[in-house]
This record gives sequence, structure tokens and C-alpha cells, in this order.
Amino acid sequence: MLLQKGYGHRRRIAECLVGDETGMIIFFAKDQQVDLMKEGTTLTLRNAKINLFKGSMRLAVDNLGRVEVAEPASFMVKENSNLSLIEYEVIYLNEGK
Repeated sequence: MLLQKGYGHRRRIAECLVGDETGMIIFFAKDQQVDLMKEGTTLTLRNAKINLFKGSMRLAVDNLGRVEVAEPASFMVKENSNLSLIEYEVIYLNEGK
């Protein structure tokens, strides 16, 4: 997907399913990160964080983090545990009462 942001600035975004031996999650890739997202590629995600989007978790790496191609993984991805399929609800507590 290509988004227009401001005057003349375009941003590429993609949602990709990534995983390791503990499970899988949707990764929100942007700009140059999109180019690295290829099926079967092993990546290292540094300073990744979890965001909630419409009640489900998304993994993201912001400008302070890095997405790097790594050596092929020696583990099998746990495909039966997709954390993005779990729905969450944010509850704000009013601390003054």
C-alpha cells in the first residue's frame, strides 16, 4: 500500500505475518522495511514494540529500531499460535474515585 503524507512525501506500508518458535504475529512494516519482508526470510527485529490496532496486537519497529536480514533460522515457527487473532479491549481506570 502506498500512502500520501504531506506535500510530495509518500509512505509504503504492509502487514506481514512473522513468527518464531513461540508463535506468530502481524508485523506492521513501513518504507524500507517492506522490501525486506519476503516469505522464508529470517529477520532480526531490534527494539520492536507491540501496538493495539482495532483490538488486536501488531508488532512494529519504529525509527529507533532496526530490521535486518539474518542467517536462516534453526527453529520451526509455531504456526498454531497467532497472537494477532486474540482480541483485546483497553480499559481505562479512573484513579480519582
